[in-house]
Amino acid sequence: MVQLLDNPVLLYPLLLLLGLLLGSFLNVVIHRLPLMLKREWRRECAELQGQPVAEEAPFNLCRPRSRCPHCHHQLGALDNIPLLSWLWLRGRCRYCRAPIAKRYPLVELASAVLAGLALWRFGASPQLLAALLFSWTLLCMTLIDMDHLLLPDNLTLPLLWLGLLFNINALFIPLSSAVLGAAFGYGILWSLYWLFRLATGKEGMGYGDFKLLAAIGAWFGWQSLLPVLLLASFTGAVLGLSLMALRRLGEDRVLPFGPALALGGWLYLLWGQQLMTIYWEVVL
Repeated sequence: MVQLLDNPVLLYPLLLLLGLLLGSFLNVVIHRLPLMLKREWRRECAELQGQPVAEEAPFNLCRPRSRCPHCHHQLGALDNIPLLSWLWLRGRCRYCRAPIAKRYPLVELASAVLAGLALWRFGASPQLLAALLFSWTLLCMTLIDMDHLLLPDNLTLPLLWLGLLFNINALFIPLSSAVLGAAFGYGILWSLYWLFRLATGKEGMGYGDFKLLAAIGAWFGWQSLLPVLLLASFTGAVLGLSLMALRRLGEDRVLPFGPALALGGWLYLLWGQQLMTIYWEVVL
């Protein structure tokens, strides 16, 4: 085991393979978690209103088995090999030949790339495990927010607690900075939300954004909040202007802030110290 950790020639392929496998699971989470939450909310609303709760077939991250969304044929093991199945089938269902969304292999590939970059940045260290969990969770939340304008508590809150737990022994920053980062991260966006709402009568962001910034603060301390917000604002503005130029963003479509925050947090994970140095050089 020690030889494996000290041998990047073996460690990189194994970690990239793990990233592909986890990417396949992340596709399931991205698709099913919002649907599971909506089911739960409908059931709770029916109970509060005294209405009968409809019986529904089990639906979770494990059941039912994956099926083609077009012909509903249950997919076999050979249909679910990360990246390779999509390439082998040329992006089409084996049974009905309907096209398979490109997102599935792209998520798997992105998961592997994130794993490779984490290994490149941290090497075989305790920080590597933390970086993998952080990166994969952000990837999952980004796509859910883009699809549903939702950052589930099922992901944001565990990410926040993990940040505090990892920093008990100052894995990234001292625990005191992590606690302040979580508190200030939530408080900053909460304050901006209410200022914007009082000024315009509209909601500029959701509570999930507050919790995500709190989670990033728990991982990297209060010192990370300003750089992450600056990165998120810049990337969000670039994305918004690009979508407007392509006429894919109009009054009927809202651009979520969660993906920009996630990107800012991930960039800080890899290059936080360098970004802080550049920032203070520019300011001073």
